[in-house]
Amino acid sequence: MKTNASKKLFEAALRVMPGGVNSPVRAFKAVWTLPHFIARARGAKLYDADGNAFVDYVMSWGPLVLGHAPAPVVKAVARAAARGTSYGAPTALEVQLAEMIVEAVPSMERVRLVNSGTEAVMSAIRLARAYTGRDAILKFEGCYHGHADSLLVKAGSGAMTLGIPDSPGVPADLARHTFTAPYNDITAVERLLEAHRGNFACVIVEPVALRDLTHHYRIVLVFDEVLTGFRVAYGGAQARYGVTPDLTCLGKIIGGGLPVGAYGGRADIMKLIAPDGPVYQAGTLSGNPLAVTAGIETLKLLKKAGVYRQLEERGRQLGDGLSRAAREAGLQVTLNRVGSMMTLFFTPGPVTDYASAKKSDTQAYAKYFRAMLSQGIYLAPSQFEAVFLSTAHTPADLNKTVKAARAAFNKLKIT
Repeated sequence: MKTNASKKLFEAALRVMPGGVNSPVRAFKAVWTLPHFIARARGAKLYDADGNAFVDYVMSWGPLVLGHAPAPVVKAVARAAARGTSYGAPTALEVQLAEMIVEAVPSMERVRLVNSGTEAVMSAIRLARAYTGRDAILKFEGCYHGHADSLLVKAGSGAMTLGIPDSPGVPADLARHTFTAPYNDITAVERLLEAHRGNFACVIVEPVALRDLTHHYRIVLVFDEVLTGFRVAYGGAQARYGVTPDLTCLGKIIGGGLPVGAYGGRADIMKLIAPDGPVYQAGTLSGNPLAVTAGIETLKLLKKAGVYRQLEERGRQLGDGLSRAAREAGLQVTLNRVGSMMTLFFTPGPVTDYASAKKSDTQAYAKYFRAMLSQGIYLAPSQFEAVFLSTAHTPADLNKTVKAARAAFNKLKIT
């Protein structure tokens, strides 16, 4: 596999950017190799600067549920760009996307568009603090909700990959307001809420059933659906599991691959946001016409009959194939899947929380990643990230991936 062009680009990037990348996990440090610089993409395929082709399972870290460059979205964005890329003023498109979100996610009675998932979560926490008059927040060990200071305490995802779940630069006085509990341990949560009764503004989580506890303690329940929103179901994880939060944070898919975020929820909470109320939040590019147009076209396509059934079936096919290939090679792995997203952990499992995820053999994953990459399969360069499928992935793509995994697993068994 040729890599000269990517190597030269990385050398140039190292001279002008910290670590040579604009987001840490892209540096491939956790998998002991150099990053491939991408030149273009279409459907389920990526093409790097050296002309290598890959079946892509990163999908820009989740938003590309329709694959790369779907024609209806590209055409709509091109038309929108010709009318102007940003106005800093209200548009009919913003209203249309907001109406689509509110219809799909009934718990979001009002919605505010922002520019990223991190911004959505940060703003939702500020709003919860204003609504309750309390400062403390509760998050779960190993869960990543963006890089806002309050949330870089026992964080997962990229922070966990690099071994810095507690980032320097976060003031101790701010971090003391962030409490953590083990994921999937409702007893620990209840003990914590009772011990600090009256102090918690919100609990933030990638959706699980905490509704009864937060209602009892009059705490705002915030669902971070930046990853799961419009992916595990059209109405997100809350629709799939039947749990209604007070506030919801969205991102990724609602922008169709362009930078976007949103937070919303109960009208009595959302009315506190300026200009209706005193909680200030603003953004120059919030609701910009390009991201909003991409989001509208994406949601239109996702709403068509059979889309989520296809995604579920593709996810099942790939997940079953990977698990079977690992068993045949005699490897002990754990595959966790919801719909079209999954993670293959190199540990016997089960993997149910931060502590059990940390038992994964990251060296084995790094070898697996490199073996898959050499066969044209592009996975996340981290044991602790997910595989994302799209409607563009074909059965042939999945068969190729399982075949590559079988070879990679057999190579791991030998070494």
